Amino acid sequence: METLLGVISPANSQNYRQLSALDLAFVGDGVYDLLAREQLLLGGSCPVKKLHQRKTAWVCCSAQAAALRALWPSLTQEEQAVALRGRNAHVGHVPKNASTADYHGATALEALFGWLYLAGETGRVRELFAMSLEGVERQNGSAETT
Repeated sequence: METLLGVISPANSQNYRQLSALDLAFVGDGVYDLLAREQLLLGGSCPVKKLHQRKTAWVCCSAQAAALRALWPSLTQEEQAVALRGRNAHVGHVPKNASTADYHGATALEALFGWLYLAGETGRVRELFAMSLEGVERQNGSAETT
């Protein structure tokens, strides 16, 4: 199985293991964002502004940190190790609208999603994304996912 861009394929699949945690998070940010957009569109058409607001609520630092907390017990030891690498990565700065803990938690989640995506584990990526939405919705006190 090849990734969308063909950067990592079975022939060179070990290359993703050499990427830094922040490189993995860079990829994972895009993967998580795309999954959120896809999920929102499954709920039916609505104004783009509303879609953007809902997506932003799912992909903000606090939501991603909550998602990681919800996922943690379901992660394998290897997945937890990747997430810890992401959480412990030295980031240049933390955005003013996020706490340091949430920013590191979001980076950890993104690193995990990037690692799984580059490993070709798209089924696991989708499974964890669905579970992460449940965690975010519990945090928000809402059963609505779209």
